Amino acid sequence: MSSHDAAAQAATETADAATGEATAPAEGAEDRRRWIALAIVMTAAFMDLVDATIVNIAIPSIERNLDASFGAIQWITAGYALAFAAGLITGGRLGDIYGRKRLFLVGTAGFTLASALCGFAAGPEMLVASRLLQGAAAAMMVPQVLSIVHVTFPAHERGKVFGMFGAIIGLGAVSGPLLGALLTQWNLFGLEWRPIFLINLPVGIAGLILGRKFITESKAPKALRLDLVGVLLVTVALLMLIYPLTRGRELDWPLWGHLMMAGSLVVFGALVAYEKYKTKKDGSPLVELSLFRVKSFAAGIAVQLTFGVVMGVFFLVWTLYMQIGLGWSPLKAGLTGVPFSIAVSAAAGMSVQKLVPRFGRKVLQAGALTMATGVLLYIWEAGRYGTSIAPWQMTLPLVVMGVGMGLIVAPLTDAVLSDVPREHAGSASGLINTTGQMGNALGLGLVSVVFFGVIDEKRLQQMPAEVGTAFADAFQNALGWVVAVLAAIFLVMFALPAKPKQHMEGADAGDDSAEDAGDAGDAGEPTKEPALAG
Repeated sequence: MSSHDAAAQAATETADAATGEATAPAEGAEDRRRWIALAIVMTAAFMDLVDATIVNIAIPSIERNLDASFGAIQWITAGYALAFAAGLITGGRLGDIYGRKRLFLVGTAGFTLASALCGFAAGPEMLVASRLLQGAAAAMMVPQVLSIVHVTFPAHERGKVFGMFGAIIGLGAVSGPLLGALLTQWNLFGLEWRPIFLINLPVGIAGLILGRKFITESKAPKALRLDLVGVLLVTVALLMLIYPLTRGRELDWPLWGHLMMAGSLVVFGALVAYEKYKTKKDGSPLVELSLFRVKSFAAGIAVQLTFGVVMGVFFLVWTLYMQIGLGWSPLKAGLTGVPFSIAVSAAAGMSVQKLVPRFGRKVLQAGALTMATGVLLYIWEAGRYGTSIAPWQMTLPLVVMGVGMGLIVAPLTDAVLSDVPREHAGSASGLINTTGQMGNALGLGLVSVVFFGVIDEKRLQQMPAEVGTAFADAFQNALGWVVAVLAAIFLVMFALPAKPKQHMEGADAGDDSAEDAGDAGDAGEPTKEPALAG
């Protein structure tokens, strides 16, 4: 064993003795391995973000090649989101119990296998089943990403790390459609749409090999049990909410869909009651309700939910507007989003490291206002130029919107996790991702109202020449709702702590006990975490 490895192992054993948790080496030890681990888990996060959006642009090719019905196409896209959202909280808690590295590797292996099954699907039924498996595997993999970051990096480095994570989110949001357009148009080896899934195979295999070597194992310091009743309740509640939203428009919004969504609130209430009972009984709830007593976490979760609604509405109507309304090719539509992606990545990297330490929550609020300004510019340009609008004319509003989004995504992740006790990192990460998925699903459901609700489909069947104008008008109407939601986000952000705490150089994150982190989060006292405090 090298001297470097010996020092790393000694530091890890010291942290284990203090907290009962396998953590990364102390800050004083020169541990370059953690940066390799960061690259591995962020690549996995990027792979998931891309895969969630890459399918949309290849739908026409899939429909032709597999002779898939509209219902099957609906499930190819919605099945992934349903399985992913339903399993996120459970995946986070399993990481706390059995080890975050172990669950990350299991999830990555499952995701890679499911991607291969998707790529070699012989019919629409096999593709739907494979997408459900892929979403379930992602639910095991993704919550471990933020958990591993949270327990691997000392407090003073996490701001930089979350800035990088925000940049990855922005890049992944737009790279999916662009990559899907390129792979579909290139028709590699005559495989048509299949490379959009097969591209995950080498990435997943590399992640498994490198992850086993470079990621440090960590788990909750006290023995936890899997809350099977909680798993059942949260899965049923999320399915009752999300399933009607994803199928509602196709089925003309039946009464049972509204009853299911209303009933989901009852099941969520039962979940809260049971989790309180479970906490008192053995201290192993699926959802750690004490997290919501941490002001930064509760407020950040509210912002995450409403911001997810914005993402759900905008990205879908944007794609429909460009490809159907304007008649652009998938590649042209994908390339149009490149300035947006660059702006998000640049702003996200700068916000946490440069702006948040000085201006606090004002950075996030400026992001909401900036993004709203970009959306208003887009509405104006879409109305002025109509169906003759060119990609370069969209550049200004997209860049302004991208800057606004970048100012939100990275600081928000930092704010939500800042005061979370290390023992509940997995549960908190699962809640963050689940909330974002719930907001996204709500946004997708609203598309049926704010976009398709203003399109007269019967008239367009009789007068197809008016499709472009109708879609442009619907796009402007939907963006008006996006501005309204961003205004609500701006107001919700007042609940976030106003000023950032200083990242304490030389602080050993391994010394943060769960009790200290929880007490400081509730009382607003300084901690070694990169928190936002009032």
